[in-house]
Amino acid sequence: MEVDKRLASRVNRLTESKTLKMARLSRELKDKGVDIISLSLGEPDFDTPQFIQEAAIDAMKQGFTHYPPVAGYPDLREAIAKRYREVGMQVSAANTLVSTGAKHSLANLIMSLIDFDDEVLIPAPFWVTYPEQVALAGGIVKTVNAGVAQDYKVSAQQLDEALSEKTRMIIFSSPSNPTGSVYTEAELSEMADVFRKYPNLIIVSDEIYELINFTGKHHSISVHKDLHERLVIINGVSKGYAMTGWRIGYMVAPEWIIKACEKMQGQFTSGANSIAMKAAKAALEGSDESVKLMLAEFKKRRDFLLDALAAEPRLKMNKPEGAFYLFIDVSDFFGLSDGETTIHTGEDLIMFLLDKAHVSMVEGDAFGAAECIRISYAASMEQLTEAANRILQALQKLK
Repeated sequence: MEVDKRLASRVNRLTESKTLKMARLSRELKDKGVDIISLSLGEPDFDTPQFIQEAAIDAMKQGFTHYPPVAGYPDLREAIAKRYREVGMQVSAANTLVSTGAKHSLANLIMSLIDFDDEVLIPAPFWVTYPEQVALAGGIVKTVNAGVAQDYKVSAQQLDEALSEKTRMIIFSSPSNPTGSVYTEAELSEMADVFRKYPNLIIVSDEIYELINFTGKHHSISVHKDLHERLVIINGVSKGYAMTGWRIGYMVAPEWIIKACEKMQGQFTSGANSIAMKAAKAALEGSDESVKLMLAEFKKRRDFLLDALAAEPRLKMNKPEGAFYLFIDVSDFFGLSDGETTIHTGEDLIMFLLDKAHVSMVEGDAFGAAECIRISYAASMEQLTEAANRILQALQKLK
């Protein structure tokens, strides 16, 4: 008897993460002996700071190896709340929820608040997971676009034109994945003025790259206190503390949202990893010296890669002020060929560079900008130097 291999419709509404796809292709080629430089994943190449590792070891020795509370250990939730009180938010531990990564926090939020046919506005370029999770919840994704000429940042006017009374939620990030763009205090104030026109709008600010910010200070929409009753901040320890594998993210939100998300999480994963939560508390409360060292190194890498790739004028780039990505408009290459391969899309170009230069990147279409590609510079200077040389040599073949 033949097995019925039908899948649920919700699975068919999802597409494979392009970042994970390129990471998988890179690994497969490496397994075949190909010298691949992978600049696809957004993962710091630093090890987790030693004092954080030691906190995890201490947690195991102290017996934190049992089921934790669904919403997270109270001391970690309080440590999160304290950080936000220090920047002016009137929050307590009850306004926080710890999850298995920031992606999980977003999933809890979207599944708890977005119903079938609810509209969600997502400025593009966007992180690949935003629209996929909205689709999984049955919501309707509406995008508003900003290109390299405007630093990939949507204007308040664009938002005002795109929002309506039927828009349930807006999701944006600053610093941004994939562009590295950072909204200024003035730009966020203009956005806040627009949001005030739509009192039923849930505002979701993804600030996972908060600590990887080259401007000297992180600016957040949270300074506008009148928006707090409908503001959700998504954050975590993965990027700023080089703790990607520990899988700890969190949200700060009104208590009614926290309770709904805790209920959702309780039926899927329960609490996050007990040992990792103790490590996250140490990260949030410990010295920021390691964060400063990593930030300085990321800035050095950004500056190097911008200077190196500027040798190819057909690459149109902004100067990202945060995260660890270059998001490059490559539309000048469309229609060009090396005699074997003709480039029509960003995907064509990254596959060309994977084949000819053995450098892995991610196509911009996954982020809502088909004319672009994303390069992660969360790699060593040695790797970036070699990658830049390979990329430039390969691109010279396209005429």
